[in-house]
Amino acid sequence: MTYTCKACKRTFTDELQYELHRDTCSSEGLVCERCGERFAERAATRDGWHYACPNDDCEGAGIGEDLHSVRDFSVAPNAKQ
Repeated sequence: MTYTCKACKRTFTDELQYELHRDTCSSEGLVCERCGERFAERAATRDGWHYACPNDDCEGAGIGEDLHSVRDFSVAPNAKQ
């Protein structure tokens, strides 16, 4: 049986691989903190585990490190408390 990810259209023959991929794959956008580029999450990974900015001139990598979900990313400075 073949399993197809609805977000990125990758296909898997193993259900476990598909489920692991589905947990991390999304069609939502990411933004790179280093270069400011915005792109689809699927453009930043080949295996669903390792993420890097797809911009050839940028070394940004890692969800939550240099790459952030567009909905969680803010360019506003941190508010002082």
